[in-house]
Amino acid sequence: MTHPEVHVTDQDSIRWIELNRPASKNALTVEVNQALIAAIEGAGAARVIVLSGAGGSFSSGLDLKDAMRKGPRPPAQLEADLRAYFHGLILAVRRAPQPTIAAVDGAAAGFGCDLALACDVRLLSTRARFGEIFVRRGLMPDGSSTWLLQRIVGTGRALELLYTGDVIDAERAHAIGLGNRVWPEADFHGEAWAFARQLAKGPPRVLRLIKRAVHDGATGPIEDALDREARGQLECLGSKDFLEGVAAFLGKREPSFTGE
Repeated sequence: MTHPEVHVTDQDSIRWIELNRPASKNALTVEVNQALIAAIEGAGAARVIVLSGAGGSFSSGLDLKDAMRKGPRPPAQLEADLRAYFHGLILAVRRAPQPTIAAVDGAAAGFGCDLALACDVRLLSTRARFGEIFVRRGLMPDGSSTWLLQRIVGTGRALELLYTGDVIDAERAHAIGLGNRVWPEADFHGEAWAFARQLAKGPPRVLRLIKRAVHDGATGPIEDALDREARGQLECLGSKDFLEGVAAFLGKREPSFTGE
C-alpha cells in the first residue's frame, strides 16, 4: 500500500522511509501505518532500512485529531486497529531481517518514541527529543516500550521515563544509551546517510544473522546463544562473502560484499 505522506527512497542498497506529515508533526494514523508496514515488509532488496520524519519531527505518535474526526468506534474495532496497524508496525520493524535505523531529527513522542525504540539503532540530531508521554494523557504505553525501553536503558531508567512522561533531549538520550550517535542539526541528514551506507556495505547475510542472534538472545541461556552463533558461523563459512572478506584482507583493500 502506498500513501502520499510516506515517502520511500531506494538508493545505495538502503530503503529510506520518511514520514512527511509536518503539519501534524508526523502523527500516525491507521492508513499511514498501513503504508509504513508495506514499505518495511517490501524492502526485500535493501540491505538497511531507515525510518525518519520530515519538518523537524520524527513522530508525535497517534494522530488524535484524526481519531476525533473519525468519531467513537466500538471497542472491538479499536482493539483490532491497535493490534493490526500499531502493534503490527512495531512487529514489522522488529521482524525486518535488515538492520533498522531510526533517524531522529526532532521529537519522538508517545507511539513515535516507541517506533524509534523498535529500531536497532537510533541516530540523533541535536534537536532530537524523546518522550514516553502516555502517562500524561492518562494512558498505558502501548507500543512495546514496557518491553523495549528497559532492555535499552535499564529497568530503573525505563520506569522513571514511563512513570513521569518526562521529555529528554538528545544529550541525555545519548548519555543513557537511548541514542547511538548525535550530530548537529545541519550535518544530521548527510551523516545519517553516511552511517546507513557504511552498514549497507557490510555482508548482508552476516548482518541479518547478527540481528537475529542478538534479538533472539535477549532472553534465554548462554548455551542457546552459542548454538545460534555456531549455526550462523557455519553458514557464513560456506559463503562467497567470506571468501571475499579474506581476499580483501590479504589484498589490503576494502571488501565488496554481494550477499552470496
